[in-house]
Amino acid sequence: MSNSGISERFDDPSEQQRSAIENELANLRVAMPGIVMSFNAEAQTASVQPAIRENVQVGGAGQSLDLPVLSDVPVQFPGGGGFRLTFPVREGDECLLVFSDMCIDGWWQSGGVQDQMEKRRHDLSDAMALLGFSSAPQAVKAVSSSSIMLRNESKDTYVEVAGGSVNIKAPSINLN
Repeated sequence: MSNSGISERFDDPSEQQRSAIENELANLRVAMPGIVMSFNAEAQTASVQPAIRENVQVGGAGQSLDLPVLSDVPVQFPGGGGFRLTFPVREGDECLLVFSDMCIDGWWQSGGVQDQMEKRRHDLSDAMALLGFSSAPQAVKAVSSSSIMLRNESKDTYVEVAGGSVNIKAPSINLN
């Protein structure tokens, strides 16, 4: 029999504190991979299935449960200085879900600096999706170590900046 079992039986305050901290940490969300189920291009939000199951104790036995599909998750498109990189988002795309320290509702609805609308922290409902992260089976093929590429992986089409040149490969190229 372990010491922690004996401590729990005798209501050891340090064991109670350890157990309380462990219970709180079980509800803390920071980041996890997800899979896009659908995308709303106008709202720039997605429905995302968390890609790791939650381990829970049910009747003393461990069980893995799917977390719910998260809806209206803001999707990040890299940008700044008046420029933005946009791309199609489709069902099955993998992403990284990041869970905000505080409720994002006020900021999401109005922008700017807002008061916290609810006192929740690291909640599933405060997820944001960062696209481009991939599992090993979905990893980008043939990443160049000497150039920057914008490419369509399903077609052999790309724009590449390598050294002092720009290379474009496409079935048709339109310049205005």
